[in-house]
Amino acid sequence: MDRWLPALPQFLVLLPSAASCYYTMKNQMRYTLRRTAALCLSVLLPYAFLCSFLCALLCIDVNIIFLPSLILFFFPYRCTVTASLPKCLAVYVGVCAVQTLPAQFSYAFDSYLHPSSGAADLSVEAAFLQLGLSCLAAAAFAWPACRHFFRMVDCLDIPKIWYSTVILSSVFLILNILAVPQSYSTLHAGRMFYLFPLLEGCMFITLTAIYLLFYWGTTVILEHAELKEQANLLEMQSRQYRVLQEHMRQTARLRHDFRHSVRLLSSLAKKGDIESIRTHLAGYEASLAKNTPANYCANAALDALFGYYYEMAVSAGIDTDWHIGLPEPLPATELDMVSLFGNLMENSIDGCRTVPECRRYFCLTAEIRHGNMLYIASTNSFDGKIRKGKDGYRSTKHSGNGTGLTAIAAVAEKYSGQAKASNSGTAFFVDVILKI
Repeated sequence: MDRWLPALPQFLVLLPSAASCYYTMKNQMRYTLRRTAALCLSVLLPYAFLCSFLCALLCIDVNIIFLPSLILFFFPYRCTVTASLPKCLAVYVGVCAVQTLPAQFSYAFDSYLHPSSGAADLSVEAAFLQLGLSCLAAAAFAWPACRHFFRMVDCLDIPKIWYSTVILSSVFLILNILAVPQSYSTLHAGRMFYLFPLLEGCMFITLTAIYLLFYWGTTVILEHAELKEQANLLEMQSRQYRVLQEHMRQTARLRHDFRHSVRLLSSLAKKGDIESIRTHLAGYEASLAKNTPANYCANAALDALFGYYYEMAVSAGIDTDWHIGLPEPLPATELDMVSLFGNLMENSIDGCRTVPECRRYFCLTAEIRHGNMLYIASTNSFDGKIRKGKDGYRSTKHSGNGTGLTAIAAVAEKYSGQAKASNSGTAFFVDVILKI
């Protein structure tokens, strides 16, 4: 019983640690928040009681069971979120690194209370101090993580950056594990008793500074990506504007030449040559249709986007069948709608390019149904080669999830909708529903 009581709060540290792992994953959770919390409690609470009794029964150090448990619990955590492996590892190892610091401070406190003891015999007071500091760290991390840091997980899809964060966090984690004082007598040698908590405090400040620099760096990268996207939109709008200018010049020329057509039609009418009149009118109508730019929607940015990808599809020899009926005002922000349709059309055109020109087709429909739902359906041809994982389709261009489909799903979920991707043979389907 004497060993069971201090062991229990050391294992209960898993609860605030688990909560910290989900802060930045609030938009990447596979299940609802309530269900995820229930799963964690139903697993971690019995596990904490069982392991604490086991440590008391076998008279072993808590860390002998606790440290392997950190590796074990990563796999169920990975199964409860939809984020990629690098992101999951970065968040999980980062939380573990932060949570080793309360343990080190509890060892320093315990060495003050019991100088002749060691980390394997942590006192009840120090164990509850560790649990309290862990809860405090989780509570302090909650607001910035849920308010700001989650955006990094949602938007940053560069595995190398996430893996570099894993390495840095692992260094701090390993150093703290190696620094666990097996005998408190080492802390009472010379000035070590004062240096140990001071060094741990410096490590905490350094680790916090690294995470803040990572956040600021990520923010700069994401802002640069947004500016680049806006620049691309402006370029598309400029291109559309040039098309409209050319249309206006062609229309002015046709109006100028219209008097010649009137004279010709008048002459043909006097002669009673109806067939020549019909031929001339048909040519005139064809000339008007050829020089009239397509208008897909009332929003200038989206209209330019559709025009850009339509020209890209035509130049790639893709048979297009588009029916765009977007409401005014738009059901989402302009940037979100551009992200959704841009990724959708880019993926579809890339898929069409994997098959011969005679088999390339791209059908896109966007329409209002049931009065309050925007339905978007896309179908395109592709070569039938796919990569799928437990969390959906993976990119065929690189290792990892397809960023286009992930971005589409993120926009749909943001507006209480859903996105579904599927394939059948050599046809790829994407269906999106947004609430208006």
